Amino acid sequence: MLKLLIVDDQKGIRRLLTEVFLEYGYEIESCANGIKALEVIPEFNPDLIIMDVKMPGMNGIDVLKKVREKDKEIQVIMMTAYGDQHYVNQAEALGVARFIIKPFDLNELKKQVGEILQDKDFWICS
Repeated sequence: MLKLLIVDDQKGIRRLLTEVFLEYGYEIESCANGIKALEVIPEFNPDLIIMDVKMPGMNGIDVLKKVREKDKEIQVIMMTAYGDQHYVNQAEALGVARFIIKPFDLNELKKQVGEILQDKDFWICS
């Protein structure tokens, strides 16, 4: 079973993405901040992290830097409501798989997740 970690300080986003991806059979863990995500990652061992850039305590770019120190291969989709090119450049330099702008198209996000994880049954059916 493929595992997704959703990291966003907005409860509604976490709930929406959890419900959508559970429906497709993914195992889901979610966190409200980057500090908690760094605690969860080693034991949960996600295949993909969907993470917001702007969060209190530790932003998504800083979390991604910490993740990359230990795991260069884990796939990450970064989300932000801000189209700041500086964040995009930092995320790309750290090997982010995709960078999406909120509000996002849920169908497009599902397609991207399926493509990244090469889960063809998922993105063809969604």
